[in-house]
Amino acid sequence: MADVLSQSQIDALLNSMQNSGAEDVAEEPKKPEKEYKKYDFFSPKKYTKDKLKMLSSIYDNYSRIAASQINGLFRVASEVEVMGVEEQRYYEFGNALNESDVLTIADVELPDRSNNPPMLIHINPMLMASMIDRMLGGTGTDMTVDMSYTYTDIELALYAKIIKYLVMITKDVWAGYINLDVSFERIEENPSMFQGISVDETVVIIMLSIKMGEIEGIMNICMPGTLLSNIFEIIDKTKHLAKKSDAALYRNSREDIMDNIKEAKMDIMAQLGIARMNLDDVYNLHVGDVIDLNKPQNSLVSLYIEGQPWFNGQLGVHNKNMAVKIEDRILACNDDGTDTGLEADNDSVAV
Repeated sequence: MADVLSQSQIDALLNSMQNSGAEDVAEEPKKPEKEYKKYDFFSPKKYTKDKLKMLSSIYDNYSRIAASQINGLFRVASEVEVMGVEEQRYYEFGNALNESDVLTIADVELPDRSNNPPMLIHINPMLMASMIDRMLGGTGTDMTVDMSYTYTDIELALYAKIIKYLVMITKDVWAGYINLDVSFERIEENPSMFQGISVDETVVIIMLSIKMGEIEGIMNICMPGTLLSNIFEIIDKTKHLAKKSDAALYRNSREDIMDNIKEAKMDIMAQLGIARMNLDDVYNLHVGDVIDLNKPQNSLVSLYIEGQPWFNGQLGVHNKNMAVKIEDRILACNDDGTDTGLEADNDSVAV
């Protein structure tokens, strides 16, 4: 026989069901919290998004040239792309390096001959070991190389030879903005010993992803803030001067063209009228014959300049010579029927 619930048990069961239903209704799905990037007011950003975007565009071209260089050097299909362009302090870049890492130091000479800190390049050890292995005739597929890998003297010599190819193309990708010279200086085996850049100086890190077959690694290019500021200043100044020079060149060229035109000699012909005759009538013309031009006696004549009608004028005499007095300007039209801009003019000039 089934158990029978008492009244108190029934009330308790109803209350528990009501409370659980209320809690289910009250619970709403939580919205994901937006993540905001913290801004450090003690070290504000130095470069605008436009400047960083310009660097990204420049090193997109660098990626394409670097990929072709790697393909030719190591006979392997490679992919190079820009992963990002970040602004940070130099100590943040330095702290991310290991003592066994190798830095490439490249001198950058600007057109103004100013003294600038060098540009630094760091390549992932596994990626560089693969390049060296392929250069020595290996397969370059060793994936056991870690960040603590230490290069031998022979490998360092090959490291320098490989990195020179990647340094040389920097000049070409910047050529559209500024003429700078980039040269390989040396390899620094201990990054902590390098003192060419202040630890608090702002730097921009360009991160490139390089994939060679199964091996993939990162190449970081560190550009000091002092160097970038001088580069951007020269670029902005060059653009400003280019605009001025273009305007001045346009004015000078226009004046030179007008001066040359003023000295040009042009044929001017006054057309009295037009008559149509048979060849037989022309053949039988004699001195004293009269040709009817089908125009009134005092009608205007047309002035042609280099075969083009420009003015209407009145025949007359000036200083005992035949002359034409300009009465108005002929309103000429182009072949498509549009106005050429030659409007009527009431000025009268003796010619």
